[in-house]
Amino acid sequence: MKGTVETLKGIFSKRSTRYGINATLLTLLVLGIVVLIQVISARSSWRWDLTANRRYTLSDQSRKILQELRKPIQVTAFYREGETGRQRLQELLEQYTHHSKKIQFEFVDPDRNPAKTRRYEISSYGTTVVESNGKMERVSDPQEEEITNAILKVTKQGKKVVYFVEGHGEPDIEDSAEHGYSKAKKGIEKQLYETKKLLLMREEQVPADSSVVIVAGPRKDLLPDELAKLKAYISRGGSCLFLLDPYAAPALASWLEKYGIRAGQDIIVDLRSRIFGADYTMPVVSSYARHRITKEFKMASFFPLARSVNPSTPLPAGIDAQSLAKTGGDSWADADPNLLQKGEARFDEGKDRPGPVSMAVVATLNLKELPSELKADSVQKTSAAKGKEHARMVVFGNSAFASNSYLTLSGNEDLLLNTVSWLAEEEELISIRPKSTRGSPLILTAHQAQVIFWVPVVLLPLSALLMGISVLGRRRRPARPDFRVPKE
Repeated sequence: MKGTVETLKGIFSKRSTRYGINATLLTLLVLGIVVLIQVISARSSWRWDLTANRRYTLSDQSRKILQELRKPIQVTAFYREGETGRQRLQELLEQYTHHSKKIQFEFVDPDRNPAKTRRYEISSYGTTVVESNGKMERVSDPQEEEITNAILKVTKQGKKVVYFVEGHGEPDIEDSAEHGYSKAKKGIEKQLYETKKLLLMREEQVPADSSVVIVAGPRKDLLPDELAKLKAYISRGGSCLFLLDPYAAPALASWLEKYGIRAGQDIIVDLRSRIFGADYTMPVVSSYARHRITKEFKMASFFPLARSVNPSTPLPAGIDAQSLAKTGGDSWADADPNLLQKGEARFDEGKDRPGPVSMAVVATLNLKELPSELKADSVQKTSAAKGKEHARMVVFGNSAFASNSYLTLSGNEDLLLNTVSWLAEEEELISIRPKSTRGSPLILTAHQAQVIFWVPVVLLPLSALLMGISVLGRRRRPARPDFRVPKE
């Protein structure tokens, strides 16, 4: 027994044994950490998207819609094995399932599953089908925006109508020219609204199916009878969006003052717009109020040739209004009506109003508390308006920001669509819309290209080779003899 103990002591006293035990314990520790990480990641996971355009991150809008899902969604993608775009779509759908357990997806090879292909009436490869609650939508170009819209279509009940007032020189929603509103129409319809034109002078009242009425950039004033119809529409809980340009439609501007919204007789001048290569009459807005429309809205928006819009002080009874967007401190509201003819801008103390300048106002109207002058004499309540206690209004001091030329500039489109969604009382659609995935090419100068070639391709391998030769030379060098005299 004693000999065995001594043997074990001898074994454990060896350096090799201690190193072996330490290595074994370290290996077990590492394996334990790895297993613990796997267990934690299986229960909860985190993702970090470091790409410049957030390629592997769903937009705020998509995530909000997924969080609101109450019924399961089945996504079926008809792709062949190895087909172009299949891997990209799978990565995208995995992001959807990561944010909602209601989403399930599968890939089907049309050549190997002809029965299922015929049942879904698939006529081309790369078609994706989104279905829920007996509804089905086919997507031929499965990008995030299209898939999110398909999910909305199969889960949304009914379709709301957005009317564009015409007959006063407003931009045409069918016009694809630079001043037209065809892109705005397309963007609103992508939110699953129906858009229609409204000639108020021919109608007895605003149509009963209207969810939002938009008066965009009238060049002439609305007739008193038309304003009375809008007043009746608001009195029964309607929602209106007004886009007013400088010095245009003065009677409409005066009519809006009754609702606590004052459109200034001026033009906003912004010196900061020169930084972006724009004219000084295109104010840049990056300061937004804390409101559902602009919640988490961090993008700048541009408004070519805009006027100031402010809430009145004091506000009429029953109206809660606030500024929605303001320009920067380098701007002012210039009251000179001949500003554009002069071609120069100069701040006049006591005449012009210094910045920040409010150029958009949002208002909520409590219908029960409104003064009698703001209530229609006879309000014919529709089935859609029964039980409504509030009306909503938004006024912008510019209409060109929603035109084809400027809508896709920075945050303009998101601001417009967020406003329409809030007015339509569909606040779950308020967010930043999905952005298209695009590459960012890297353009190098001739000198930069030479540096990138010589450093990793020539200098680094050459340095490693020289270091290796140096080490090998040191090892092969014979040891020097020791000529020291031993001590006596």
